[in-house]
Amino acid sequence: MSVKACEHATTAIEPAPGQQPRSASDIFLAGGPTGVLLIHGLGGTPVELKLVARGLHAAGYTVHCCTLAGHCGTEAELAGTRWTDWCTSVDAAFVPLAKQCTDVFVGGLSMGGILALHLAARHQAHLRGLLLYAPTLWYDGWSIPWYRPLLKFIINTPLGRRYRFIEREPYGIKDPRIRQRVAGDMIAGASAEAGLLGTPALALRELWRLVDVVRPQLRTIKTPTLLVQAREDDVSSLSNSAYLMQHLGGIVDLTVLDDSYHIVTIDQQRTIVIDRTIRFIKGITETNSMSASRTTSLAAAASSVRNSSHDGEHQRKRCSESTFQPVSWRSMLEA
Repeated sequence: MSVKACEHATTAIEPAPGQQPRSASDIFLAGGPTGVLLIHGLGGTPVELKLVARGLHAAGYTVHCCTLAGHCGTEAELAGTRWTDWCTSVDAAFVPLAKQCTDVFVGGLSMGGILALHLAARHQAHLRGLLLYAPTLWYDGWSIPWYRPLLKFIINTPLGRRYRFIEREPYGIKDPRIRQRVAGDMIAGASAEAGLLGTPALALRELWRLVDVVRPQLRTIKTPTLLVQAREDDVSSLSNSAYLMQHLGGIVDLTVLDDSYHIVTIDQQRTIVIDRTIRFIKGITETNSMSASRTTSLAAAASSVRNSSHDGEHQRKRCSESTFQPVSWRSMLEA
């Protein structure tokens, strides 16, 4: 899909020609009529959303964690993709879910949240809510090297194109046990399980291009949004969520975690993330169900009033058409 096509795609939900089946690394949990699409971050994997997916599935939802193009493979494969390819991956996952489920929520971790926002800007009529976990418009967390912003100025030079951002302690995870396991998998090259140890500069450039497209769209996004971010986020600070709260066009619900780092979906307060997400989804779906019930009740009441009015008119008509025989006082006394 071209940049222009991905920016200005219509809101019609139609399957793309030759749409590919789900990737082997996707996570799909069939459930009820409410569907949730979850999108992983840059250089990440659906596994980072697996615990949230299980929690939502246990609550009765159908959940799909999709795999973005170029991910769960090598750095070269990731560097060979563009943000529009990631956009196409999200669309390919969203279309069948929107057809299968009556209500659809879309969320993502880190860059996945930005892709969710871009989807919402194009398909708001088919979305009930957004779930943004540690959304990353820019990297400004406390573990980011001071020279990272300089990359933008050298990205088009041979040196800049060869740059790789190497993951380092604490790897976005405060829980020491989970951190050790994830770090071990990344160092061992198990990208499908833990993501890539290094992120190519060209992939970072695509994230910047995605953000440049999404930021002007924020005011147009009226979809109710849940934001979940850690106060001590080591990758992207709370300024990211603050910016979204200020610029999104709809209702925003913010939850700030006090004992987690960037990857809130697997860190120490992941149960809070799951519970808060379920409450948010129920708050929207149940409110709409109550509104529909009230609408039905009001319609029934209005119909009853109309029927009562019609019956009254019918009775009055019958009375007016009846012939009354006058009775005199004399006849009553003589009887």
